[in-house]
Amino acid sequence: MATLRRWIFMTVGLVTCATLTAWLSSGVQSASTTAKAYFAGGCFWCMEEAFEKVDGVITVVSGYMGGTVANPTYEQVSDGRTGHAESIEVMYDPTKVTYQKLLDSFWRNIDPVMPNAQFCDHGNQYRAVVFYTTDEEKRLSEESKSKIEQSKRLSAPIVTQLVQASTFYPAEDYHQDYYKKNPLRYKYYKYSCGRAQRLEALWGKP
Repeated sequence: MATLRRWIFMTVGLVTCATLTAWLSSGVQSASTTAKAYFAGGCFWCMEEAFEKVDGVITVVSGYMGGTVANPTYEQVSDGRTGHAESIEVMYDPTKVTYQKLLDSFWRNIDPVMPNAQFCDHGNQYRAVVFYTTDEEKRLSEESKSKIEQSKRLSAPIVTQLVQASTFYPAEDYHQDYYKKNPLRYKYYKYSCGRAQRLEALWGKP
């Protein structure tokens, strides 16, 4: 009886260890297949919509980056008092989409020649920025910017900033997935702002 009990305990222990090992391995694997990238391109509602359409992107969060005030509110940022830009945090699977592809999507969804503004939104809080987190991201963003400049596609110099990422602060809940939660208001804003029209003039039809 004692031997049987010892055998049962040993078997359960081995199964538990195997299960725990598999779970930990799965967790490590999942963690290694996600990465984050940060961009600012004017209205974060519009940037969120654009990047959530990219294959390999898992989630996009609207927020604020590049300022000097901790935990800024939308009212503070929109008044231009904190130095932050409306930004997005893009969580993606690097085995399905590259950082270079994210850069391509970024340029395709901004006006690179517009300083301290994007489309109808004016002010430093609407500036366009690539917030790189590594030397490799910095190199790739510089190369992508240079490639566009060399193409002579744009009629004016690129003023989009390439800046080291700082703390990202998620925006208030009502800003997240705004284009899904308020489709009519969002479409009216986007059309009235002239975003789609200007992007087509810059880059052609998507």
